[in-house]
Amino acid sequence: MPAPISVVIPTFDAADALPACLEALMEGLHGGLIRELIVSDACSTDHTLDIAEEAGAKVVTGSPSRGGQLRRGCAEAKGDWLLILHADTVLQQGWSVTVSAHLPSGKPAAFRLAFRAHGVAPAWVAGWANLRSRVLGLPYGDQGLLVPRHEYQTAGGFPDQPLMEDVTLVRALPRITILETHASTSAERYEQVGWFRRGARNLWTLLRYFLGADPQVLAQAYRR
Repeated sequence: MPAPISVVIPTFDAADALPACLEALMEGLHGGLIRELIVSDACSTDHTLDIAEEAGAKVVTGSPSRGGQLRRGCAEAKGDWLLILHADTVLQQGWSVTVSAHLPSGKPAAFRLAFRAHGVAPAWVAGWANLRSRVLGLPYGDQGLLVPRHEYQTAGGFPDQPLMEDVTLVRALPRITILETHASTSAERYEQVGWFRRGARNLWTLLRYFLGADPQVLAQAYRR
């Protein structure tokens, strides 16, 4: 029987972050969970594609847009499950045991969020994100998404948009289970802008999206 999981990672100039993401996936490969690795790239100019090809990934290329990249990558997947990760996300050691135990449930899932940073602010922001995920059933893509492929297809897949593509998909799926394993993500953007300022900006962006704002407009404001 083929391994059940297709891993899909969107990338753009991710050469610095991607190796750690891929290294953490090795236990799933050795444990017979991972069938294939698909990297959906947006015209990287660094060594991202070299790293992906050396890891044995199937590489899909196209224009920048995280939603579009994920849609293209997931369209190539053959596994019964999709594990969708950002390139700067690193799964906690032992994640494969947690995922193996979860698969028989057939339910979409996400990991608990952690930041690769120390202090009160990272813990507070991650704690809020995990509370939001549990109470509202609304994890973001940087927590990793584990989705049965048939549920992904029924939900319509990722929309081809540059921001909030994860929120759109999650809202169309059955309620997400939050696994007792961490997905740690880079704290760089928070450290550049400020933890509470960035957190407030994320909440404001989410609220504007729920109120009907154009994802293109939101993406421009988000990048500023």
